[in-house]
Amino acid sequence: MRDRLPSIVAVILLTALVIGTWWAADYAQRAVPIDPPRRITHEPDHWARQFVLVRGDEQGMAINRLEGDYLEHFPDTDSYEVQRARAIGQHPGSPLTTASSDRAVMDQDGTRVVMTGNAHVHRRADAENRALDVKSEVLTLLPDEDVVYTDQPALVVHGNSTMNGTGMRYDNKTRQLQVYSSTDVKISGQDTQERRSRPSDRTTEQP
Repeated sequence: MRDRLPSIVAVILLTALVIGTWWAADYAQRAVPIDPPRRITHEPDHWARQFVLVRGDEQGMAINRLEGDYLEHFPDTDSYEVQRARAIGQHPGSPLTTASSDRAVMDQDGTRVVMTGNAHVHRRADAENRALDVKSEVLTLLPDEDVVYTDQPALVVHGNSTMNGTGMRYDNKTRQLQVYSSTDVKISGQDTQERRSRPSDRTTEQP
């Protein structure tokens, strides 16, 4: 019995140590407050000033550029809100387009940019087309598709011709402009003559 006593004492001490360690860990876990899961609200998680974002194509060529005075990212919508936004699109085979607005929201993994407040899109003139300007309070850009559209009133200036309408869509790849409801159209005779001799931009009006 005396020979076994040291072994029995060692087992008792080891058991007490295990129980004490478990109790201390459980007490510490219950004593320390655990923060609840963070609520995802519409609050920015990071920001930048005087920023430039560039998107490229599969060959690594830069085709879209977005810059502005101030940018905030919102995790709940995974969107970027931009102050004094400026966008540039330069797809191969298409005229260079620039856009500007007081504010802009980029979402859907950068495939959509909604520009609001004095929104203006300008397509430069080239050898086959006169310059094209679209102005509205809201213009939506699809940079990858090279498309701009709005369901708001818009002013379209193409060369010396102007068109006021509600709702429009312009595809810079096909040079096709659709105006859904026009209220005031002024077609320049010079533009009409040039269009007959050199067909390029196409304008359609939908009821």
